[in-house]
Amino acid sequence: MIPETKKMEIEVGGKTVTVETGKYANSTNGSVTVRCGDTMLFVHCVVSKEPRVGIDFFPLLIDYEERMSSIGRIPGGYNRSEGKSSDKAILVSRLIDRPIRPLFPKGYRNDIQIVAQLFSYDQENQPDTLAMLGASCALMLSGAPFEGPIGAVRVGKIDGVLVANPTHRECEKSDLNIVVAGTHDSVIMVEAGCNFVTEDDIMAAVEFAQGEIKKQCDAQLEFAKNCGVERETFVNPYDTSEIAKIIEETAHDMIFDAYHNFDREYRQNKLEEAKNLVKEKIDALPEDHQIRKMIEETGVDFVAEEFKAAEKHIMRAMILDEGVRADGRKPTEVRPIWCEVGVLPRAHGSAVFTRGQTQVLSVATLAGPAMAQELDGVDPETKKSYMHKYIFPGFSVGEVKPLRGPGRREVGHGNLAERANIPALPSQEEFGYTIRVTSDVLESNGSTSMASTCGSSMALMNAGVPVKCMIGGVAMGMIKEDGYEPVVLTDIQGIEDFLGDMDFKVTGNDTGITALQMDMKAKGIPNETLRRALFQAKEGRLHILGEMRKAITEPAAQLSPYAPSITTMTIPAEDIGTVIGPGGKQIRAIIDASGAEIDIQDSGVVTITSNDQEGAAIAKRMINELTFKPQEGMVLKGKVVRIIPIGAFVELAPGKDGMVHISQICQERIATIEPHVNIGDEVIVKVIKIDDKGRVNLTIKGVTEEEKASVQ
Repeated sequence: MIPETKKMEIEVGGKTVTVETGKYANSTNGSVTVRCGDTMLFVHCVVSKEPRVGIDFFPLLIDYEERMSSIGRIPGGYNRSEGKSSDKAILVSRLIDRPIRPLFPKGYRNDIQIVAQLFSYDQENQPDTLAMLGASCALMLSGAPFEGPIGAVRVGKIDGVLVANPTHRECEKSDLNIVVAGTHDSVIMVEAGCNFVTEDDIMAAVEFAQGEIKKQCDAQLEFAKNCGVERETFVNPYDTSEIAKIIEETAHDMIFDAYHNFDREYRQNKLEEAKNLVKEKIDALPEDHQIRKMIEETGVDFVAEEFKAAEKHIMRAMILDEGVRADGRKPTEVRPIWCEVGVLPRAHGSAVFTRGQTQVLSVATLAGPAMAQELDGVDPETKKSYMHKYIFPGFSVGEVKPLRGPGRREVGHGNLAERANIPALPSQEEFGYTIRVTSDVLESNGSTSMASTCGSSMALMNAGVPVKCMIGGVAMGMIKEDGYEPVVLTDIQGIEDFLGDMDFKVTGNDTGITALQMDMKAKGIPNETLRRALFQAKEGRLHILGEMRKAITEPAAQLSPYAPSITTMTIPAEDIGTVIGPGGKQIRAIIDASGAEIDIQDSGVVTITSNDQEGAAIAKRMINELTFKPQEGMVLKGKVVRIIPIGAFVELAPGKDGMVHISQICQERIATIEPHVNIGDEVIVKVIKIDDKGRVNLTIKGVTEEEKASVQ
């Protein structure tokens, strides 16, 4: 017997989104199916019954999974099974996490896992915003103390009109691709890739998105009510006010002094000294004291939590009351910047971007089209010719940490810097190289993703990539307290990210925006503050671009001598098989002889990538010979390969020859061909006729002196 289900329908961008619960995965705390067109996801939420012991963070785990069966394909790879999450899946997991995490009460420690599974995909209706909606719905049905719901919508601009949840094809026509998530009243997260749009364009898209988000939030509240769900009321069971009082009495002046000294090392040492004094005070309490018992029972370092809260209060009060930041800057001030390019002698392009105590080394490497990244995913995009990798080692923050593969944060930061620079890149037709940029963080004190964006732009220019313009980026923060006007901070450092309310990254050139990423720790941001942050970010970005131009102003005129050269030629499409040969035999022979990398497109465009000009010339000559087709009037140099009484056969290209009749060898009449022409002789001939059977008739005597000179 099929169980009773409950369903809600929402119209987003003229398309119906259906959310249903009650039929599947009923052992979860909340489970829904979300469908738009033939794109369908299952989203599940599980909440642990008890809080996790010994942790000082909210244990939220988000997993987004793509099934290749959703597009009717079997996964590639040796095992033919889904392996580790693709970068796209990791990015969607982060999209779901970022607007949800701030909406849980302080002190909540129950494990929550949300699993979003893409089981059907029409490759038109994009699944990421549907997964975000499904996650919110599943949480609402779980009864967890989630202070949502949230809505999520992608906004594009097609023919000047804003469109909600555009399809993949519509996004290709749009200069704007922005995902906005938020509650009924406020925006919590923004993620965007743009083609040099203005700040006003961004605000128009955000305000448009808010109308769609409100509809989604209203529908979810009604849906949860119809399902009879009662949300848990969470009251933090641990009273830490006495710890806060001890910190105030023992360490307030030391914390105040630490934050009013603008030397980072002094501040760190002073804070460590203050924290140790507080811990000594706590350790001196009787063993049966409430504070000691609470810490021992839970394993939670409540002292560190409250110490952080004291730091946060003092740091924020400095900004709100004194207009001074922890390093002495004003709210709109950017840290000192210096840059250099061409740092690495053998790299194709390199640059160092240093801003305050954040430093990134970016390196650009060029390769042929065959080195493009193959994407074994469910999206229509199957290949990437520009890649950016972000690397964050422990030493950059003075920590001992094993070097491992990129985590979710690294994937997200790398993708942001990649999106930022893509609009400035030349097309594949203009510049046929595959490009990979790596950004190694050498030192970190906030906003390494924006340093990577700046470093990457300079490394590309140093490599001689003909970019349209330089791209810079800046991270913005915010301090928001009741009774105060929100203060927007330009170029936030690590502590302002850690103790502030916003991390808002904006990239672009002098006139337009190419990428955005906004995360909130507060429960939303007013539109007016967001608008102010965008325009303040433009001022900061222009300043940063000016500092970058002190190191490099335009792309290098020539590629590095260590970069491969690319030669492009076009052959008739019907000759592609001839060049490849049976089983690839012919193309392998060309590669072996020339040492070049060869890529042939279905259109007949052939790209030859070689580390030396000689190899490229060999490959081009061999391809020309294979695709050679003689035409009447053509003058060529060939070799005599056979002689018969009535004429000589001349090889024009491998496997292709023509005959010079005895009457066409000399101006005077001759009785025999030899000794006028011998086997092995190189001769200049002209095609005088190609008969209906494809036989080529040549002349030697009919070649003029000018024509001979043209092929010497």
